[in-house]
Amino acid sequence: MKIALLGAGGKMGCRITDNLKKTTFEVRHVEISERGKLALAARGVSTVAMEEALDGASVVILALPDHRIGSVTSSIEHLLPGGTLLMALDIAAPLAGMLPKREDLHYFVTHPCHPSIFSFDADPEAQRDFFGGQHARQNIVCCLFQGSESAYELGEQVARAIYAPVDKVHRCTAEQMAILEPVLSETVLGTCLTIIREALDESVRRGVPPDAARDFLFGHLKVELAIVFELFEGAAFSDGAMKAIEEAKKVLFKPDWKRVFDRDAILQSIHRIAIDS
Repeated sequence: MKIALLGAGGKMGCRITDNLKKTTFEVRHVEISERGKLALAARGVSTVAMEEALDGASVVILALPDHRIGSVTSSIEHLLPGGTLLMALDIAAPLAGMLPKREDLHYFVTHPCHPSIFSFDADPEAQRDFFGGQHARQNIVCCLFQGSESAYELGEQVARAIYAPVDKVHRCTAEQMAILEPVLSETVLGTCLTIIREALDESVRRGVPPDAARDFLFGHLKVELAIVFELFEGAAFSDGAMKAIEEAKKVLFKPDWKRVFDRDAILQSIHRIAIDS
């Protein structure tokens, strides 16, 4: 099977390149930046022109910035025969309508869950593989945005290869993937973790030794995650901690903060990612 990898020399493109080299797929790499070409050359990989890459390709992987997917797919639409599977690595561009309006093409979206903080892998290299796709096992989410069931099966096969080693594949709808990202992972989790980092810096600014602050935070982060998600028997905060949490919510969060999950809010976020960037 022939795969065209667009944006092959970018950060995500290089990760995919490394994993596809371990497969029997015939991969054609497309990259326009000199930095990206150098990154591929260091891996012993050469690039080809877009037309050559797409000729006979069953799958086209869009390892491109979200805001460029619309213009790139529009420019290559005439080169895509019916039945081609376009694989996006994020739901933003497909949900924003950035893919060609053609019913004869298949659209598949996949995204990594990344290795769990509670994977407890004994391999030191796996412990340092924060993103996944190298040493640590991870789960992934997949969505058939448009196309046949056989296209989903093909998409999952390729997705397992580009994010390997993979354990579970969660099949989701487009709307569910948008809830997972950007809302759950970026809008909520990323924001809360950014606030936690700012709180750590503020603790140090107020005189706490930096090493003591980091050790205290990272240790409590692990145990409090286990408590919140009930990962051990009897997981619970103390009465004093619960009082502190309830009072702090009034200061740190607006009462209606869950409106970020509303469809209109999600579509606005998707629009900013896929179009306004």
